[in-house]
Amino acid sequence: MEQTLVILKPNAVQRELIGNLISRFEQRGLKITAMKLCIISTETAERHYREHLGEAFYEGLISFITSGPSVIIVLESLAAVNIVRSMVGATNPADAAPGTIRGDYATSPGHNMIHASDSTESALREIELFFSPDEIMSYKLSVRPWL
Repeated sequence: MEQTLVILKPNAVQRELIGNLISRFEQRGLKITAMKLCIISTETAERHYREHLGEAFYEGLISFITSGPSVIIVLESLAAVNIVRSMVGATNPADAAPGTIRGDYATSPGHNMIHASDSTESALREIELFFSPDEIMSYKLSVRPWL
């Protein structure tokens, strides 16, 4: 099984879309192994988005992700990273297909509702940044053989 990290950003929380977005992942068959609601610190945001340091949008990205509560989730399934990325859609909502999260809910590239790990390596690094090992649950879903 593979794990990936998802962040429902402050605008998803403010728009009261948490349940709708989590439901999409559960209905697809992804298992939630960790979840928390928190305001991401500037230090953590800078570590999380370190690959964007120096980009014109970096300061706005940090300001936005730390502006209010976010929901941080670890999801698990076979090919979790690729499945979640396809469900989330293109980074720019104008390019995101209808039926994807960004295609259905987002309008601005800077406020695009959701973050999803872009590789298994990124997922491991990001999960470690937001969760300690004892916060990640290991359990079996009885429906797993049917997925």
